[in-house]
Amino acid sequence: MRLAPRMSRLGTETAFEVLAQAKALEAQGRKIVHLEIGEPDFNTPQHIVDAAVRALREGWHHYTPSSGIRELRETIAEEISSSRGIPVDAEQVVVTPGAKPIIFFSLLALVEQGDEVIYPNPGFPIYESMIEYAGARAVPIALREELDFRLDVDELFHALTPRTRMVILNSPSNPTGSVLSENDLARLAEVLAERDLVVLSDEIYSHILYQGHHQSIASFPGMKERTIILDGFSKTYAMTGWRLGYGVMRGELAQQITKLMVNSNSCTAAFTQVAGVSALKGDQAPVSEMVERFRRRRDGVLELLNQIEGVSCRTPRGAFYVFPNVRSLGLKSSELAGLLLHEAGVALLSGTSFGEYGEGYLRISYATSMEKLQEGIQRIAEAGKKLLVRD
Repeated sequence: MRLAPRMSRLGTETAFEVLAQAKALEAQGRKIVHLEIGEPDFNTPQHIVDAAVRALREGWHHYTPSSGIRELRETIAEEISSSRGIPVDAEQVVVTPGAKPIIFFSLLALVEQGDEVIYPNPGFPIYESMIEYAGARAVPIALREELDFRLDVDELFHALTPRTRMVILNSPSNPTGSVLSENDLARLAEVLAERDLVVLSDEIYSHILYQGHHQSIASFPGMKERTIILDGFSKTYAMTGWRLGYGVMRGELAQQITKLMVNSNSCTAAFTQVAGVSALKGDQAPVSEMVERFRRRRDGVLELLNQIEGVSCRTPRGAFYVFPNVRSLGLKSSELAGLLLHEAGVALLSGTSFGEYGEGYLRISYATSMEKLQEGIQRIAEAGKKLLVRD
C-alpha cells in the first residue's frame, strides 16, 4: 500500500511501545515493574463515576454540540477565570476527547509549510511529531539540568525569527517535572506579546504542583488573546481512560477549532462531559489527597535514586515523574532502558523518547505504589553496580 509522504513525518509515544514490550515479557512469565506509563494509579473519584452512571441512565446517549455541552464549557470557563485570574466565557472553550487534539488542531489551524514552532526538548513527544506532520519546522529549546530543566528564556528569545508562528510551553513539564517561574513567564510575556505568534500553553499538570500555585502565561499582560490554554481531566482527576480535555482560546479561533472537531470526532462523548461538570464542581479533596501521596512518593524516590552510584536526580516541582542523570553508567539512554527492561525487569523510558536533549537521562513515573517503586529502584541499583564493575 502506498502511504502519503506526510505519514513519514509522524512520530509516536514511546511509553505505549515500552508497555507493549513489557506486557509481552509478562506473557512469558517475567515479573516486570512498571514505571513507564504516565497516568495516576488512583481510581477516578466516586462522585465523578456516579455522575457518569447517572448521565447514562438519564439518556445522555447522543450527539452533543461539537464544541462541548454548554454546562461543561461554562464550568470550565468559571474554573479558568478563577484559577488563572482572567475573564473567560463559554464561547472561548472547546471540549475534546482528551487533550491531545488541542495540540493537533492548534497546529493544523495556525501553522503551514515554512513556519517555525518553538517547543521544549526534552518534552512531550507529540509536540515535535505534530509540528512536523503539519509541515512546519520544529525548533527545539533545550531544557538543561543546571536550570532544573526550566526553559532558558534567553535561548528562546534568540530562537525567535520572523517565521516563528507558535511557541509551545509546558509547565509543569513532562518528562522533567520542571516548573516555569513567575519571572520566567513575565519575561516571556514581555517579548512574546509584541510578536505575531501564538503560545500553546500545555497546563495538563496544573493541579499536580508541590509548592506555590500554578501560573499561566495567559494571565500576563498582552497574552490572553494570543494564548491557547490546554488542560483536561486525565491527570488531575485520574480520568485517563475517559478521554476528556479542552482548549481555552480567543473566540474566533475556538470557532475554527470546532470546525476541526466537526471534521474529525463530531463531538466528545456525552456522559463523560456530564462527569466533567461533576469533577470541577464536586469535592476536590481526592485531588489534594492524590497530590500529597505523589509528593511522598517523589521524596522517597529521590532519596533512593540519589543513593545509587552513578545516578543523580534533581527535585521535580510538579507532575509525577523524575528524570535522573545516568550518564556515569556508561550506556546511551536507549541502551540502558532496554537493558533495564530485558535484564532487570524494569519498564521505564529513555530520556531520548522525549527528544535529543534527553540523552543521558531516564524518565521514571512514580504514579505507582511505593512498594513497586522501591523494588524497581532496587533493580536499577543492582543493574548499575554491574555496569560500573564491568567498566
